[in-house]
Amino acid sequence: MGRPDDEHLVELAARLERDDPRFARALGSGRPTRPREYRRTGAWCTLAVGVALLAFGMALPEGILVATGLVLTGIAVPLFDPHRDRPHR
Repeated sequence: MGRPDDEHLVELAARLERDDPRFARALGSGRPTRPREYRRTGAWCTLAVGVALLAFGMALPEGILVATGLVLTGIAVPLFDPHRDRPHR
């Protein structure tokens, strides 16, 4: 008969595997990676494209490039918050 602590750990491991399989596999192999909420590759790419469009829009007097750069930069900034999925009190 299993101990209650073992059942709790098995349930916790299953939830981790379901929530972030990449992190769970890496943790099991002994070479952990960052959890999903701390991976910011998409945010950095969006910010880089937004700043590049903003710079090109200012260099070439194109309002649509400036507006697109500002919108993309505004979208990218909240992506850097690691707790963006949690409701704020």
